[in-house]
Amino acid sequence: MQIPSNPAQILHTLHAAGHRAYLVGGCVRDMLLARQPKDWDVATSAPPSQLARLFPGAEPIGAHFGVILWHGVEIATFRSDGPYPDGRHPESVTFETDPAKDAARRDFTINGLFYDSQTHSVLDFVHGQQDLHRKVIRAIGVPGERFAEDHLRLLRAVRFAARFEFEIEPETARAIRAHARDITKVAAERTRDELTKILTEPHPRRGFELLDELRLLEVVLPEVKAMQGIQQPPEFHPEGDVWVHTLLMLEQMREPSITQAWGVLLHDVGKPPTFEQSDRIRFNGHAELGARMARQILSRLKYPTHVIDAVTELVAQHMKFMAVRQMKESTRKRFLRQDIIPELMELHRLDCQSSHGKMDAYNFCRQALAELPPEALRPPRLLTGADLVEMGIPQGPQIGELLRKLEDAQLEGQITTRAEALVLIEGAQ
Repeated sequence: MQIPSNPAQILHTLHAAGHRAYLVGGCVRDMLLARQPKDWDVATSAPPSQLARLFPGAEPIGAHFGVILWHGVEIATFRSDGPYPDGRHPESVTFETDPAKDAARRDFTINGLFYDSQTHSVLDFVHGQQDLHRKVIRAIGVPGERFAEDHLRLLRAVRFAARFEFEIEPETARAIRAHARDITKVAAERTRDELTKILTEPHPRRGFELLDELRLLEVVLPEVKAMQGIQQPPEFHPEGDVWVHTLLMLEQMREPSITQAWGVLLHDVGKPPTFEQSDRIRFNGHAELGARMARQILSRLKYPTHVIDAVTELVAQHMKFMAVRQMKESTRKRFLRQDIIPELMELHRLDCQSSHGKMDAYNFCRQALAELPPEALRPPRLLTGADLVEMGIPQGPQIGELLRKLEDAQLEGQITTRAEALVLIEGAQ
């Protein structure tokens, strides 16, 4: 695989100045897996003072750790780390000239590889190539020590295992279970970002199965863990309980947005607390409660407001398809013209395919959207609020009610002209 110009130029500059320099980490892993790297990182024997001289104007993104950013490429001096008292940052670092010492501080063997562009060879001090071949995620050194250093590695192990469809090596898995509660010490934003990647990268079902197996799910998303064992009416959900249903939906997602993925995960989060069994199993009000729970969960994870609002609406409205054919035409058109309708439709499709398999409502909505021109869903106003005031209608709630009545009539096809709108208003007073 060809190295892009920016990292190639950085390597050339460092080599020309007499320093050892290699590609390192995820980009080497991805090259060996014949995947296109997303990011390119360089590790070097050059001390930070030399990096500042060789790359003037570089952004010092981790001056204490000897890391700079140059044209989108991270360049870091080889280092070994001291203790990690806060479970994230080392208390001290020692700059090194030996890449083996730098490899020893990294998280997993598959991320501890170096690529020498001069000899076109891989430097492997941690048996990372062997683990790539065996499809194994293994912590470098003593697993418990690696997770104590940076608790976010608990989730990163799951993410890599899911993304690459690798197994987690037994000692590493045992250490994750032992340290699972430490994930609560990680900033919500960092946890959020890892969960987002697990959800939106390939194989989210595998990711959530691993979160569960490694005792992380009950810590980071206890509301999702609560779905397990919650039975559903078999005539609608022959696939099994709420957890199984949700896993099936995750499995069928294809390149989802953040909001789509969270909508799928949380669409039935209100079922466990609303479960009741009388004549049959029921979950009365689960969509409404689930929407409130989704807002709480995503707020806890520090998602931006626009994401929280969109997911909340997906959860709140996911049951409306059951009544879409019985809706008044104006109500149905307002439903179909929402900005979230593409993701709401996809959520409904996945929901049906992962349960009873009946696609009637989905196909009905899809056909309606294909046949209705934009102006049928959002007809231009025939009268404005200012027009109504000029007609002598006082400012206040009545103006909004009348405008709504006008739009209802337009959406129902009852009026199409300004003159007809005036007649309707006169009759409504």
